[in-house]
Amino acid sequence: MKYTLNFLKELKTNNNKDWFEKNKNTYLQSKEAVEALVNKVITGVRKFDKQIAPDLKGKDCTFRIYKDVHFSKDKTPYKSNMGASINPGGKKSLLAGYYLHLEPGGSFLAGGVYMPQPEVLQAIRQEIDYNADALLKIFKSTSFKKYFKGLDEEDKLKNPPKGFDKEHPQVELLKNKHFIVMHHLSDKQVLAKDTESYITGGFKAMLPFLEFLREATHS
Repeated sequence: MKYTLNFLKELKTNNNKDWFEKNKNTYLQSKEAVEALVNKVITGVRKFDKQIAPDLKGKDCTFRIYKDVHFSKDKTPYKSNMGASINPGGKKSLLAGYYLHLEPGGSFLAGGVYMPQPEVLQAIRQEIDYNADALLKIFKSTSFKKYFKGLDEEDKLKNPPKGFDKEHPQVELLKNKHFIVMHHLSDKQVLAKDTESYITGGFKAMLPFLEFLREATHS
């Protein structure tokens, strides 16, 4: 992984086509290293999450390094990170799944549902309305708290969503627009010999949370 982090660090300061083409082999080797790590993580995840397809490979989970700049103010052509989504329905699936992000000084593991469609968001909120105790129990579990402090609150609403009272006991949970948990990884953790088992451990800790979301949106 040191090779990969070094490449990404260099790419961030040389984010142009000429430099990238001259260092294409370094990119390909870095990509292979990430795919190899993801393969090992998938093997570990499949032991506790049987919804992950037996033929899923790291290369199927990793995202392209090439950016879509059509609607972005930042016109640099490449991402300065490498990411992978391990999901029962594939990396573009809307089902609750796992995500690994590798970036010098900014790596993290995460999981859940990001930017859900309105009907999916409503289904999750409805499940919280009906069954909040189950979710709160997950958040309070020792294994979960080892990695996560609760939901990431990006884009959280200031007021209760339509159809829910401001006095609702779980109104703060209901205000969330994404249902994601996240655990940051230092470069030291990424480079450690046990990084694969540490990442897999984080994914295992979040599984009950993912199962709650999958149950809410299974229809």
